[in-house]
Amino acid sequence: MRKLTVRQLVAVASMLFGMFFGAGNLIFPASMGQMAGQNLWPAIGGFLVTGVGLPLLGVVALGVSREEGLLELSSRVGRGYGLFFTTLLYLTIGPFFAIPRCATVSYTVGVQRLLPGEGHPAVLAGFSLAFFAAVLFFSLRPGEILTWIGKVLNPLFLAFLAVLVVRALAAPLGRAADIAPTGAYGQAAFATGLLEGYNTMDALAGLAFGIIVVHAIRGLGVQEPGEVARSTVRAGLFSSLLMALIYLLVTVVGAQSRGLFPASANGGEALALIAEYYFGGAGALILACTVTVACLKTAVGLITSCGETFVKLFPGGPGYPVWASGFCVLSFLIANLGLDAILAYSKPVLMFLYPLAIVLILLTLAGRLFGSDRTVLRWTVGLTAAAAAFDFLRALPEGARALLHLDPAVALAEARLPLFAQGFGWVCPAALGFAVGLAVRSLRRRPAP
Repeated sequence: MRKLTVRQLVAVASMLFGMFFGAGNLIFPASMGQMAGQNLWPAIGGFLVTGVGLPLLGVVALGVSREEGLLELSSRVGRGYGLFFTTLLYLTIGPFFAIPRCATVSYTVGVQRLLPGEGHPAVLAGFSLAFFAAVLFFSLRPGEILTWIGKVLNPLFLAFLAVLVVRALAAPLGRAADIAPTGAYGQAAFATGLLEGYNTMDALAGLAFGIIVVHAIRGLGVQEPGEVARSTVRAGLFSSLLMALIYLLVTVVGAQSRGLFPASANGGEALALIAEYYFGGAGALILACTVTVACLKTAVGLITSCGETFVKLFPGGPGYPVWASGFCVLSFLIANLGLDAILAYSKPVLMFLYPLAIVLILLTLAGRLFGSDRTVLRWTVGLTAAAAAFDFLRALPEGARALLHLDPAVALAEARLPLFAQGFGWVCPAALGFAVGLAVRSLRRRPAP
């Protein structure tokens, strides 16, 4: 039976890490470190659950399910739900939010700081055009994604990041233990870290990237389903450990920076200040290279994954090159709306999608306990979706809620749903749905007297 060599396994794990780890994965822990201060450890603990643990479980779930992709996995609930969930998830981590964010973060955090003045929309347009031209170049060669991301772009990114992090840790700006936490990190650091992990979108990406890993492993000659599943799990575990290490180091660097700097408006600004302090003018260049390469490799993985999935979703439609090109064009247009607009409208969608993704992952991993029975799946997912819809409404921008007169519905959910105020109002309905589904399954299986 063919197995991956250690070198091949490392290459696959590097590819997976490279697709996961974009600039947002640097920005959010840096900001969290600055705000958490002496509550650094519970905050990073929560962040690692949703930012590392869930993505790993997503990859593992797809690997052990032996399904061909997210569509087949989510269609265990029902074909209609599978199409709905798969389409919404891929559009969210694809051309609607995550891919445009790659370009705008690269520009705002990296390139814009190298330019005089405050920047201009025309400059963003020119940069994003060049960015997506490069993304399309790599994406139109999906068979070479293991080489491009795993062996070229990812090592380059790690080299740039290591220069910054090692220098900051060697001469820290302060002690995290001396920094008072701010905001929600003062009272609920762990729960706040959990929700902060949503922003990475990596749990959603784990469900999407799993099939790319499977294809890469098969392309290396491993065909036996059990060994493909085991190799997928090993690659996911290796990449997750690397992600966890970098999250920890960047969070510590962010917390220590408060010894000299006040809390920044966002993690990108914090990283820029840190880079400029240690390296002067060269710091802005190092950060720009780090962020741009990080975003580029993630965008390539997302375009590839989205293109291959939509070919499968619509077999009578366009081929992969058309989907990949179309997604790059759409991402380019949305990127030019600006980073603030993208972040404002991505949060509500994430608050709706994340509970559904978490429940699907856990139900897949626990499927042997109830035979992956569709009744259990439907009850659990149905009640989760109903509760998550209120999380979606609550996370909408204040102006949109007021315009649509949604505040009474949000107030009702906050009064009736446990943990709703903390962002976890879906947990109890999901548990109730699972219990009801098991009860219905048990009654249906009971022999007639």
